[in-house]
Amino acid sequence: MSPVADRIPSDDRLPEAVDVVVIGGGIVGSAAAYYLAKRGLSVALLEKGYVGCEQSSRNWGWCRQQNRDPREMPLSVLAMNLWDQLAAEIGRDLGFRRSGLVYTTDDPAVLAGWESWLPVAREFGVNTRMLNAAEATDRIPATRRTWIGGIHSIDDGKAEPALAAPGLAFGARQHGATIHQGCAARRLETSNGRIVGVHTEQGYIRTDAVLCAAGAWASRFLRPHGVSFPQAAVRQTALRTKPTVNVGEVLYSSDFAMTRRLDGSYTLAISGRATLELTPQGIRYAREFMPQFIQRLKAVQMGVGASFFSGPESLSALLTDNDRLFEQNRVLDPKPSAKMVRNIMANVTAAFPQLAGLEIDHAWGAFVDCTPDAVPVISATGTIDGVFLAAGCSGHGFGVGPGIGYLAAQLITGDTPSVDPTHFKLARLTDGSKVKVGSL
Repeated sequence: MSPVADRIPSDDRLPEAVDVVVIGGGIVGSAAAYYLAKRGLSVALLEKGYVGCEQSSRNWGWCRQQNRDPREMPLSVLAMNLWDQLAAEIGRDLGFRRSGLVYTTDDPAVLAGWESWLPVAREFGVNTRMLNAAEATDRIPATRRTWIGGIHSIDDGKAEPALAAPGLAFGARQHGATIHQGCAARRLETSNGRIVGVHTEQGYIRTDAVLCAAGAWASRFLRPHGVSFPQAAVRQTALRTKPTVNVGEVLYSSDFAMTRRLDGSYTLAISGRATLELTPQGIRYAREFMPQFIQRLKAVQMGVGASFFSGPESLSALLTDNDRLFEQNRVLDPKPSAKMVRNIMANVTAAFPQLAGLEIDHAWGAFVDCTPDAVPVISATGTIDGVFLAAGCSGHGFGVGPGIGYLAAQLITGDTPSVDPTHFKLARLTDGSKVKVGSL
């Protein structure tokens, strides 16, 4: 059973022309559509499946500034401020709560790394404090581990993955945007190097601007149009329990991550444990990703799976320009790892004896789309005038999603950016610059 986002209706008719077409109904695309429509632009939001059906409903729900790469910090601060306002603006609860995040560790090197981040916290006004061993043990009373300390990010928190993207799309519609689900974008139409329209499976839309916010599909969608976007999808596993006793809101250790949801259940996972599947697209961008792979060699396993033969990085996706590919893959829904599910449950119940007998409601797989430096791209493509890209969120997209959508809307409209967009330019990944791998 895969996670299911809150469903919203689609509009009956495709508009003939709009100011902006947004491709991808995840949290980034939905946020961008919301902020564009709020500015008074006409917007069509296209989603090949349904809003929030892929990574935006499969993440942990974390909304954090803690331990962010300094390049992302202004965007993270912006996103948290936007989260504060969204429920009141839209009139829907997105599950956002500043519940705090608690990290604990028994590794002196990890603790030292957290402590070394404190100057960044002070620079950006993040309310965080180190925990001593007793404080860490009080918050996560593990039976198999002896915590030497931790860190508490007091004002960070969580939101509800099932509600956030649909809620933002609903808000966009309140400002006049149209929502088109089961409506894949097939290809772009250009004239003299500028975007003039988008061909979809339901018809053609004239437009002066396009935002590609297609997550793991972004690189494949843009490639036939001469845009090179180094991107890799990392497969992860998570699960949701049935409602249970409250042992904390958002908790992290090296062998589990926990987020309490609105109904009293938990989303559980293990941070940094993922599978990088060998794919044709992965081979194509192997040089760009080599520094990150070397740095994370112990945490990421290599393997060959179904993604070699189907999906955005597959052989058929690389070798053909089949513009029906996207509607032939409505929802990217990889299977969870049964071994990982067992490990997650064993680690959590060992840490919390009061969770003995904890029941799984369902587990799922997901593909997290990454860039070589683990920093998102929010940028004009530089290849086609009027075409912009917001993708490669590298596991940070949910919490930072409103900020990414807000910045993308500013770039599209030519407004003064709220944060410096330099670090998010696509060109940094294609101009031969040295890759500096950020935090995941």
